[in-house]
Amino acid sequence: MKPEQLPAGSVLVGGAVRDGLLNRLPDTPDLDLVVPGQALESTRRLARNLGGVCVVLDEERDMARLVLNGWTIDLARQEGRTLEDDLLRRDFRLNAIALTLDAPPRLKDPTGGLNDLQEGRIAAVREGNLQDDPLRLLRGLRLMAELEMHIAPDTLKMLHRNRSLLPRAAPERIQAELLRLVEAPAADRAIAALLDLELLEPWGGVRAVSGHPDESSGDPVHDQLTDSERQLAQPLARLTQLLPDWGLEQLRFSRRQRQRCARLRPWLERSTVNNGAAGLEQLTEQQRFKLHEELETDLPALMLTWPAGPRGEWLKRWRDPQDPLFHPRPPLDGSTLQQALSIAPGPSLGALLRHLSLEHAYGRISTREQALHAAKSWLSDRSVQTGSEGSCD
Repeated sequence: MKPEQLPAGSVLVGGAVRDGLLNRLPDTPDLDLVVPGQALESTRRLARNLGGVCVVLDEERDMARLVLNGWTIDLARQEGRTLEDDLLRRDFRLNAIALTLDAPPRLKDPTGGLNDLQEGRIAAVREGNLQDDPLRLLRGLRLMAELEMHIAPDTLKMLHRNRSLLPRAAPERIQAELLRLVEAPAADRAIAALLDLELLEPWGGVRAVSGHPDESSGDPVHDQLTDSERQLAQPLARLTQLLPDWGLEQLRFSRRQRQRCARLRPWLERSTVNNGAAGLEQLTEQQRFKLHEELETDLPALMLTWPAGPRGEWLKRWRDPQDPLFHPRPPLDGSTLQQALSIAPGPSLGALLRHLSLEHAYGRISTREQALHAAKSWLSDRSVQTGSEGSCD
């Protein structure tokens, strides 16, 4: 698509302009365009002419999205009589910079956003704009995390002063901002500011939270974790420490996200209280097995605050998919046990499989014959304990 195919007077605004000036644009950035009028009609016309798809975002406010060849282009009708009026209604000054698409292109910066970019500063356009859409209070912290910038002192005061307004934002929108925040490069500094500002207090996000991994520490996690391991572990650890289970539920996090946090939380707390890996090494066999059973995939999230030595030892074993303790598996599957020992499916079979997994994890069984012998012994003991005879069902 060429600029001349867009409605006359179209202007590029928002994150794409900001990120372009910061030299951090992705290959296919989301684009936001302000047009003088008839944004929905123009989007439908572009979709027809170019073979794209038009998605209505807000018919009343005349906003629509063009999806075209992997690109997402949002068109919105200009708010106010002039482009400057529109820019003055935006959240932060670095987001209130526009690029005209006529020849030659020109930057429009009525609020001083260019200077903020140079100074690494996030500053509100004006307090009323934050109040108009309270999600912007949280967005400031998310931008701080993603752009690795600082928030201007006056803006910090605005965020704290208006913190009671944030619950007016839809839970799903708050959730989306938090997910981006915990994945960002400067997430830990932003989380510290977020807690100081008490923005998440209605959902249990309070300063009592401790143990966030600090990317500026002398023992950086990334020295030992791969990029993919870090991307899996750090956001989970941050989210678990940031909000309690009930807060995650109120903000409509997915069931899988809540389950991962719920499994990690007690082990993270236990690790913190009991001196990290050293305390966990003192667990009983059953407790240690339960740890690896529950956190098999997410174990690196538990190790983030440990010293390098213990973390390295555990990571080495965790990276070995054949390690029977770090990746618990029964040496025989359920079908084999049912056929060999005439066991019916049910809770007893599940308990037997778990018993065999534990025995395998600690090296007491390894071959098929050893596993069958251990299974028969377990069934015999269980029969004696329950006073029953015959097969278990």
